[in-house]
Amino acid sequence: MYGATVRSTIARGRIAKIEFGEGVPWNEFVVVTAEDVPGKNVVSLITDDQPILAETQINHPEEPILLLAHEDRHLLPLAVAAVKIEYEAQPSIHSMEDSESCAEVIWGTNNIFKTYTIDKGAVDEVWKDAAWIVEGEYTTGAQEQLYIENNGVIAQWSEDEGATVWGSMQCPFYVHKALMALTGLPAEKVRVLQVETGGAFGGKEDYPSIIAGHALLLAKKAGRPVKIVYDRMEDMAATTKRHPSRTRHRTAVDKDGKLLGAEIEFVIDGGAYSTLSPVVLSRGTIHAGGPYYWPNIRVKSKAVATNTPPHGAFRGFGAPQSLFALERHMDFVARTIGLAPDEFRRRNLLKPGQTTATAQEIREPIDMPHLLDRALELSGYHAKMARFAKTNATSSKKKGMGIAAFLHGAGFTGSGERYLNALVGVEANERGEVRVLVSSTEFGQGTNTILTQIAAETLGLEYEDVSMAPIDTRVVPNSGPTVASRTAMIIGKLVQTAAFDMQKKLVDAGLMHEGDGRDAFRAACNEYTRTMGALNGCGRYEAPPNVFWDDSKYMGEAYPAFGWAVYVAEVTVDTATYSVTVDDFVALQEIGRVLHPVLAAGQIEGGVAQGIGYALYEKVVWNRGRMMNNQMTNYIMPTSEDLPPIRVFFEEIPYAYGPYGAKGIGELPMDGPAPAIINAVVAATGEEFRSIPLLPEDVFDVLSRSHEIDEVTA
Repeated sequence: MYGATVRSTIARGRIAKIEFGEGVPWNEFVVVTAEDVPGKNVVSLITDDQPILAETQINHPEEPILLLAHEDRHLLPLAVAAVKIEYEAQPSIHSMEDSESCAEVIWGTNNIFKTYTIDKGAVDEVWKDAAWIVEGEYTTGAQEQLYIENNGVIAQWSEDEGATVWGSMQCPFYVHKALMALTGLPAEKVRVLQVETGGAFGGKEDYPSIIAGHALLLAKKAGRPVKIVYDRMEDMAATTKRHPSRTRHRTAVDKDGKLLGAEIEFVIDGGAYSTLSPVVLSRGTIHAGGPYYWPNIRVKSKAVATNTPPHGAFRGFGAPQSLFALERHMDFVARTIGLAPDEFRRRNLLKPGQTTATAQEIREPIDMPHLLDRALELSGYHAKMARFAKTNATSSKKKGMGIAAFLHGAGFTGSGERYLNALVGVEANERGEVRVLVSSTEFGQGTNTILTQIAAETLGLEYEDVSMAPIDTRVVPNSGPTVASRTAMIIGKLVQTAAFDMQKKLVDAGLMHEGDGRDAFRAACNEYTRTMGALNGCGRYEAPPNVFWDDSKYMGEAYPAFGWAVYVAEVTVDTATYSVTVDDFVALQEIGRVLHPVLAAGQIEGGVAQGIGYALYEKVVWNRGRMMNNQMTNYIMPTSEDLPPIRVFFEEIPYAYGPYGAKGIGELPMDGPAPAIINAVVAATGEEFRSIPLLPEDVFDVLSRSHEIDEVTA
């Protein structure tokens, strides 16, 4: 049968009455309400505050209320439209400012999901010694993940076998946990299988738990499998997006252009329920200081509730928001104190032996000034800036260059990887064919290629000798979620460890020597499985040494390793049409050893493309918590026609605790494009822009206002 969801049409209120209208053969439909939930009516994730189906209270538009199923999927839209719901409307909150002021309390006692504070040094003492104190406020909007393939699942229920779900997803064990809570079933009676997934970008991290739960409730009541596949409009309107943010900076600088200290206030809009907001906030908070040395820094952050659909994971996970603000502010500070943007950064970039905002000592042999100089050289920054200074004076098309220097932590934050305790397995059959068992999913980023490549290299095999086990929670161990730039670095290392473990069993049994080739391995596998049984190996996460995190103070080693980057954007601002075009883009990064150059470059190019959309195109239009432009005809993303040449370069400094020296890469390229582009727009126009997305109407507002001021002054 096919399933559909009846959703709320108001932002906040109580359900007064539900009626099933005429003209629909309701006796043919399966109808599910909150009363049909056999376990807990929650979407179990971090804070169990979100119901799988609303009971009486509505907290955002598109909140699921009823589920319908029928054999004819073409009847479902008619049936959904025929369900009439009366509400008792309540006041709603739709801005971070109103939420902070508690104009209406819509969550908990103060509308705050989570707060963090980082306090390093003696921030209150630096202001009296500062030659300059520079303040700025920066905002970012929501962004839709816009994966190729919409959310979709098939669910099956059996009284004997329990629950089985097939779906498009990133994190099958997240769905597994959620379905256990929803059904009250034990772990062994819940089975989740990831099918080929056409893109995710975080949008299929937590939301599949909801659609899977809905399909399963329908399947249980129907006694038949049920499929739910959202169309694009429903997917865009109802599912999670990147958190909007507001960041306020106050920065102290000495007479030599060195940073003395900072106060940073970082706020994100979490929507109606907590979901992943505490973790997104954590990432944004930790990255707020960027790749600079701050002797003194205080970061205070909070995630607040509004009556919009909950915001969730999106590539970068909070860091693009706080790093946009930081890198825009670094340019603003540089111009305020009379230094070139590159020189101001050069004087303050972190060096080995110095500490990050969380007091993590940089032990990696990173040379950020070198990355900066190389990026400037590759982009022709200084020569172009000199040329643009001359041509802009007489042209209606103003050109500029912008820089962003940044870092991104790989793996789970702080003690997160210890808590996950990720497990990976490998196994071999009598023919010496090896299979990798992980719950890390492939959705276009190259996971299957990289992990089989690592296993093959470790065992001295050919790539085609290794395959990936299907992602099935009854088959693969819990390796943790496919998020946080952790797959290549964390899971790849565990695959390497598991392969060594299996190889050691063959060596210890006297069946081969370490370093023997493919034929010897095959022969050894044949003999081992014939005489001793199953041949396998496992790897469980162990933290690198000297990684200590204090959750209470939010200080210490936030990540085992960072990726480092400097991006340079070249733009044209047309003062006749007020459009911004990115003409050239240089992306230089250090991510340890590059395991697969083609896939790595593809990851960077894709991240830059998304970053260009974030900066210049992708605006979610809200009306009382509802997304009004939930179609690809009016939510505009850049196509290949809108993208510049994206020139990707790597520096390789092998990381000792990564597989063959690799670090994480997936989220890094999302962090730098937006600030580099907006910095370039500022350089081209001489006007300050502090919010994204920056659309032509926004450019018009600022440039026309500036023109009016010039005329009045004249």
